[in-house]
Amino acid sequence: QMDRFFMPAWNLEIIGTYAQTEMGTHLRGLETTATYDPATQDFVLNSPTISSIKWWPGGLGKTSNHAIVLAQLYTQGNCHGLHAFITPLRDMKTHEPLPGNLHLCCHWRHRPKFGFNEVDNENMLMKYAKVEPDGTYVKPPSAKLTYGTMVFIRSMIVGESARALSKACTIAIRYSSVRHQSEIRPGSPEPQILDYQTQQYKLFPLLAMAYAFHFVGQYMKETYLRISGDINEGDFSKLPELHALSAGLKAFTTWETNSGIEVCRMSCGGHGYSCSSALPDIYVQFTPTCTYEGENTVMMLQTARYLVKSYRQAKAGQQLSGIVSYLNEAQHQRVQPQPVAARPTVVDINDLASLVERFIHRLKVNSWNEAHCHYVVVKLFTDKLRDIGDTGVHSVLSSLALLYALQGVTRNSGDFLQVRSIVVTQSELLSQLRLNAVALVDAFDHNDKKLNSNLFEWARNSPLNATEVRTKSRENHIRRRGER
Repeated sequence: QMDRFFMPAWNLEIIGTYAQTEMGTHLRGLETTATYDPATQDFVLNSPTISSIKWWPGGLGKTSNHAIVLAQLYTQGNCHGLHAFITPLRDMKTHEPLPGNLHLCCHWRHRPKFGFNEVDNENMLMKYAKVEPDGTYVKPPSAKLTYGTMVFIRSMIVGESARALSKACTIAIRYSSVRHQSEIRPGSPEPQILDYQTQQYKLFPLLAMAYAFHFVGQYMKETYLRISGDINEGDFSKLPELHALSAGLKAFTTWETNSGIEVCRMSCGGHGYSCSSALPDIYVQFTPTCTYEGENTVMMLQTARYLVKSYRQAKAGQQLSGIVSYLNEAQHQRVQPQPVAARPTVVDINDLASLVERFIHRLKVNSWNEAHCHYVVVKLFTDKLRDIGDTGVHSVLSSLALLYALQGVTRNSGDFLQVRSIVVTQSELLSQLRLNAVALVDAFDHNDKKLNSNLFEWARNSPLNATEVRTKSRENHIRRRGER
């Protein structure tokens, strides 16, 4: 298969897309079938109903000539679940649609999406699962291998969350550092709006979140590559954890980023409402991530399923490793809420390690999947600080990490009872970070062309400003409208 498909794809003779989603979101219930015929040694793909039409494959409408189609495999009268098939869609020479692909292609004759409007969105892949010439099915080492492509994309979406939020923070913080408004004392200069603590409360926690997601995105990329290497060596033991972690963090980071971009937009007032700020475009382009590659509520349920399974394993005495190793500790074996009197009354809110422990404790009193993902982000941000050798950089990033953790505590205060003096500490952190806020967004290194946020250039290049309205034509225009 590598010999047959790799070089044509490398040379862009084969242009592919991924066709999975049907009308519903129940992945295991996909209706498209692939039935093996031993007589011809062909797989016959069929989308038998309207609800089995494939939706959202990027590039399928006009560009792609092949698709990886997810279908239920049938051999010898038995269904073996979802498998992937490389399916020709168009003639390689003429680019004309091949016969029989109506249900694969007709879906694109609908209206544009909310964002990503520019993406017009016979061969079973047998690296692990196989069908012998006589129709005998050889199952894969792990059923979750079918979801490998989705796991990869979800892992990448975590990094994309960081990029989108960092862009929004860059625009909002730069704007807030040059915009002056409302003199505090009569006759004194108007301060930068970034000096107002209300503006800092809006933006600095989001800046901290952007850095946190950046480090989590790095971790997800490294983890995916490491576990993929293990899989190639025949070790599939970490695949369930990767699947659950990528699903949960995809949902957690996209939800948080989606709302964070909107806060950045509103923090720029009327200019944020204008498309010339680029913030509306960042929001519209990013918000589909909450839905594609797995709707977020479904993603959180998949993470919850893995956590419940891990909890039962730990309770049975099995030693867990990886990101759920906190379940090995005896005091965390019980997930039910504890009485208030049994909770620790004093927490050092200036110590990140102490706060990480509080996030672990929170797992016993909250909705587990969301709390687990929040804990993972805080822990990974804290762990990343160990790799920072520069004292000055370490100090600033420590303040960001502490602010991110404390913001999580205040937003979920019902789960973090008895944590004291947070408001005072947050105010101190805001003052510290004010000195480096612009430098911190500059460190994301988003060039101005990609940000595309320039009020003056937008106004100067507007077609409406290219010509003046002449008095006579104006009068004629008004007269004609009056006559109507």
